Amino acid sequence: SIHKDLEEKIARFHQREDAILYASCFDANAGIFEALLTPEDAVLSDELNHASIIDGIRLCKANKYRYKHMDMQDLEAKLQDAQKHRLRLVATDGAFSMDGDIAPLREICQLAQKYDALVFIDECHATGFLGPNGRGTDELLGVMDKVTIINSTLGKALGGAAGGYTTGPKPLIDLLRQRSRPYLFSNSLPPAVVGCASKALDLLMESNAIAQSMAAKTQRFRSKMTSAGFTISGKDHPICPVMLGDARLAAVMADDMLNRGIYVIGFSYPVVPKGKARIRVQISAVHSDEDIDRCVEAFTEVGQKHGALP
Repeated sequence: SIHKDLEEKIARFHQREDAILYASCFDANAGIFEALLTPEDAVLSDELNHASIIDGIRLCKANKYRYKHMDMQDLEAKLQDAQKHRLRLVATDGAFSMDGDIAPLREICQLAQKYDALVFIDECHATGFLGPNGRGTDELLGVMDKVTIINSTLGKALGGAAGGYTTGPKPLIDLLRQRSRPYLFSNSLPPAVVGCASKALDLLMESNAIAQSMAAKTQRFRSKMTSAGFTISGKDHPICPVMLGDARLAAVMADDMLNRGIYVIGFSYPVVPKGKARIRVQISAVHSDEDIDRCVEAFTEVGQKHGALP
């Protein structure tokens, strides 16, 4: 009963008809495309989509199109080419985790409407903190009624332990309960995880204070780091990649930050493209303004020490 209650709560939070729980969002992404799409259909995927979306698409027999990252002209050309197929599904991350950039969902939904396509978004890096009430990218951009399917996680903002889900039209969820292999052939979520995810949703639906504080803290960090001379990728997202370019520089700076009591992670090839090494900072609701200011001061000291700043 607690699992069914959580599914109902997820659907209510996203203002959708129904929801289905998985052990992880990786499983949710692995389970949807194969169940939904046939060789008569087409799926159009952003080239920088998360690995789990890519793997999920590989499992299905639909015709596959990959459009350039957030390039609406390329997506339109691919949609025109895909008109010969029975059903078209545009698949994109709502927020892209490595660069902190946000998909142009308004334009995607307009194109989907023009070419009679469905829209699928992965909201793992948006649920709980993007949008006025933390409902995600579709709320942030005002297209909640235009996005057909949402997959997201319980392992980040909504409890931080494990779990994922699909939410959308009830007939789709009914189909997934009968046909989605990761749902059928794996265990359900442990009760303790269900309990904390359910409480996280209660907190979000009671008040928008957490989501609003996240937006303010994100803005504080991004503006102060930019003023200090750093380049921060993405736009208004709590994932704040500090772009450094050099892999070794990212590693030694991250080590130096830890020596100052601040835990941040350096990313370099093959996780990101060569020449795009960065330290990825993630702002949390529990960070105080003092925490954020201390982090910026440490970055400035470390950056000057290692030649990342003048």
